Amino acid sequence: MKNTKELIALLDLDDLGNHNFSGKSVTIGSPHVFGGQVLAQAINAAYKTIPENRFLHSLHSYFLEAGDLTIPINYHVQEVRNGGSFSTRRVTASQNDKTIFILAASFHRKEDGFEHQTTFDSNIKQPEKLLSWDDMLAKFGDFLPKSMKYFLSIERPIEFKPVRIPNPLQPENLPPNEQVWFRLKGEKQAMDFRTKQEILTYISDYNILNPAFNPNASEYNFGNTQTASLDHSMWFFRDFDFDDWMLYAVESPNAFGARGLSKGNIFTRDGKLVASVTQEGLLRPIKK
Repeated sequence: MKNTKELIALLDLDDLGNHNFSGKSVTIGSPHVFGGQVLAQAINAAYKTIPENRFLHSLHSYFLEAGDLTIPINYHVQEVRNGGSFSTRRVTASQNDKTIFILAASFHRKEDGFEHQTTFDSNIKQPEKLLSWDDMLAKFGDFLPKSMKYFLSIERPIEFKPVRIPNPLQPENLPPNEQVWFRLKGEKQAMDFRTKQEILTYISDYNILNPAFNPNASEYNFGNTQTASLDHSMWFFRDFDFDDWMLYAVESPNAFGARGLSKGNIFTRDGKLVASVTQEGLLRPIKK
């Protein structure tokens, strides 16, 4: 995928009838289906059964099996509840009659109320002063480990600029946090809130487990550790636009028992909090 148009097409599922939908997969450099893709496609399936005046406010999900990139994913939506203000959906994703993912999502009609939000550090480096993944590949590609070079070489519809770039040739332990600027590639286009939520969910599965490695990064990395997303939860707060850089600020409060927990906030460049995310992932050291 090269741009936003191709990403939107990937996330929009085919309707098979009776609340069943089908989607294709595109690799991001892994041999398995990207978790963010399954998350976003499951939301797309659920939204196809939701009234237009209700919007996703929270989701909770579990990744059960690795997805096969070569065959379609089938999504079945169960209408759990349609209340006066909230609608609840359960989505099951499967391949070859094997369940690979389950999602519970809640949708809320718009209401007014009081508000507050946390803030992010406005003194961090701005994206114009940072290297993107594409820049890093062009500048350091000949010196990077083979697996990292391949990962960075995959074409993506999103541009990422990490605030802190660790040296893979001289790994060191770092604080359990990470801040990454991101924006969509391609021509800007008008999107409804539903589509923006699907894309933001897709992006939220990138970079989130990195902080769980950081305190032990001198010894462990994605190359010598078996990793997998185990669960993923997300809460949506405010509307937003993809017309500028956005910030994903993530921290990891704990790693233990071959699992790591990360939690993050997603902000617009002017500091508006639009979503919060949590994920626990498998971090199993590979025995030599």
